[in-house]
Amino acid sequence: MSGIGVALLGFAAMLLLIAVRMPVGLSMLVVGSAGFVYLSSWTSFLAYMKTNSYHQFANYTLSVIPLFILMGALAERSGISTGLFKAAEAFAGRLRGGLAMAVIWACTAFGAICGSSVATTATFGRAALPELQRYKYDSGFATGTIAAGGTLGILVPPSVILVVYAITTEQNIAKLFKAALIPGLMAALFYCLAIAWSVRRRPEIAPMAPAGASLDRFRLLAGIWPVLIIAFMVVGGIYGGVFTPTEGAAFGAISMLVVGVLQRSLSARGILESLKQTAETTGMIFIILLGSEVFNAFLARSQFPELAADWVSHLGLPPYLVLVSLLAVYIVLGAVMDELAMLLLTLPVFFPIVQALDFGLPGDEVAIWFGILVLIVVGIGLTAPPIGLNVFVISSIAKTVPIAATYRGVLPFIFTDVVRLGLVVAFPGLALWLVRLLS
Repeated sequence: MSGIGVALLGFAAMLLLIAVRMPVGLSMLVVGSAGFVYLSSWTSFLAYMKTNSYHQFANYTLSVIPLFILMGALAERSGISTGLFKAAEAFAGRLRGGLAMAVIWACTAFGAICGSSVATTATFGRAALPELQRYKYDSGFATGTIAAGGTLGILVPPSVILVVYAITTEQNIAKLFKAALIPGLMAALFYCLAIAWSVRRRPEIAPMAPAGASLDRFRLLAGIWPVLIIAFMVVGGIYGGVFTPTEGAAFGAISMLVVGVLQRSLSARGILESLKQTAETTGMIFIILLGSEVFNAFLARSQFPELAADWVSHLGLPPYLVLVSLLAVYIVLGAVMDELAMLLLTLPVFFPIVQALDFGLPGDEVAIWFGILVLIVVGIGLTAPPIGLNVFVISSIAKTVPIAATYRGVLPFIFTDVVRLGLVVAFPGLALWLVRLLS
């Protein structure tokens, strides 16, 4: 069987294993190992595993992942999410739909110290949903808002997904963080516009809530200013070149620990739970990374990525048509697959294709721009039916809300995501302007 045939058979076998609920990382590892051995030999495979596994996980850059996860876990255990929501509520609560907008801006601030979409969704499901229910918000609208707001955990830097993309494609993490800022803030703004449009069309889904007193506003801000300063210093330090991403993540994790202890909002049990959560999440990500590395090595030996890139480049199709087609595939896959698995599964094939196309931009800028586009479509996949991981997370918290109602609630947000994706495709400068300015 030819290398192309083996590669296609490998993709089919891996998807089948995932469908029967084998863990994604293990599925990629098993299929990649079998394909590697078939195309070379057991001796070559064992020699590859003996050296590559160590060098992969001894990579200093990978240390940024557990550090950012730890920073977010400590923030979650410190009750910071509640403070952020209350402060946003005090300023936006008087508007119709203001509480929902408060969720969006609180998720944006929390995303700057978390980097995880699932964690952001789960955190605000516990912190904000009871408040939305207390003010008689429509249940599907409330859960849909939280599910969409949770995607800001990866859209606003720092983002674990962007770190994995940078490591996989050998790009600069700091530049990707810079590129993500404007599209991430656009997401928050567009989500608020979606809320405003929804409540104007159906006012009954978001009853008016009383505004907080001015004194309460300043008191609430006083309670969260240390966290906002930490987020600003971490992100600003990375943008300004003061920190490497790893140093910034370490500074953020230590600072979050100190603030939580000094404010007496973080107990010894909370610290231990944060460490446990960090270990579990990091272990899951690293297993997927290992499986992805072996699967990619198998694909490299089949020459499938190179041949696919060469085939597409010789079709003569407009580069933007090819790009839009790839993004459409991402949206479809994102609706049925875990975002990290989808990313690591497709990049070995899609990234060489994009790099071979002529968009009138330098190769490194194309790689950064494509990373932001992938980030946006991953965010769409987190809320789009039939899977939508964030929808399942919030449904596990709001057990009385039908999942169909949540899917209806996220539709306006998905629409704004598609609009934002189109804008960033049409105007690459939205992602690259800050990179060029701060380089």
